Amino acid sequence: MSTVHVYGINHVAIETDNVSATVAFYEDVFGLKMLKGGEGAAWCQVGEHQFLAIFEVEVLARGQQKHFGFIVKTEAEINAVKEKLRVKYGLHVLDSGFTRCDFEDPWGNHIQVVDLHDESLIWLLPYKEVQSLGIEFGTPQSASRPEDL
Repeated sequence: MSTVHVYGINHVAIETDNVSATVAFYEDVFGLKMLKGGEGAAWCQVGEHQFLAIFEVEVLARGQQKHFGFIVKTEAEINAVKEKLRVKYGLHVLDSGFTRCDFEDPWGNHIQVVDLHDESLIWLLPYKEVQSLGIEFGTPQSASRPEDL
């Protein structure tokens, strides 16, 4: 019997009461590319190998433990996301020590955003995209500033 090795997340599914508005939000805030959609559902590409599945439901369930996290390259990108969420969408964004960007989208889906300097992402080291950046985990932000990447 072979051992299973999980490489990452294939997809994350979220709920909404308005698929087209939800797709527009994620395209605008994160630049996601719509793959396909129709009949109360849509799929958006996330990174090279994953997708976000968006399903329309009659009743939204807010404030539960369900959530997912996006990885962006730099702290500057996290700040750009926070700015757009606050200014354009009027959303409350938490700045926790772990994620630096934690929010609920307009449909109650809990989202966290981290950058490639987050030490919890040590499992990413085998990925060629991470290796090419030369990031050193455990280095203080001031010694390895994201804007220098």
